[in-house]
Amino acid sequence: MTTARDVMHRGCECLQINETAHAAARRMAELDVGALPVCGEGGRLVGIVTDRDIVVKCIAKGRNPAAVAAGELIEQTSVWSIDANADVDEVLHQMLEHKIRRLPVLENEKLVGIISQADLAAKLPQEKVGELVEAISATSH
Repeated sequence: MTTARDVMHRGCECLQINETAHAAARRMAELDVGALPVCGEGGRLVGIVTDRDIVVKCIAKGRNPAAVAAGELIEQTSVWSIDANADVDEVLHQMLEHKIRRLPVLENEKLVGIISQADLAAKLPQEKVGELVEAISATSH
């Protein structure tokens, strides 16, 4: 059985909820990623901020990225995540059902990694990934 742990990107860094959009953008550039999980008290996952969030919700609105907290950029709805030991079919199901491109991976309620479409494309057979990519690309977050 292939699990979320087998396909996830390890060493995922968590942005603190009170860190600025500017700090988030700088960290994304350093890590060469387009999204960062956002954590609140006790390292608990509260959301994901993307490079698009920074552009659309901050810069395009004329807001100062050095004065906007990451917590202001995340969706106020539930953040979807998956257990590290979950079967990869459940990963695909969750991403498809919620039409999300990235899925944080938790172990004992702590962030241990993140799974992106690219991770799945690189590690799974093409037919397993095709439906997901098509569905998410049609209406993505």
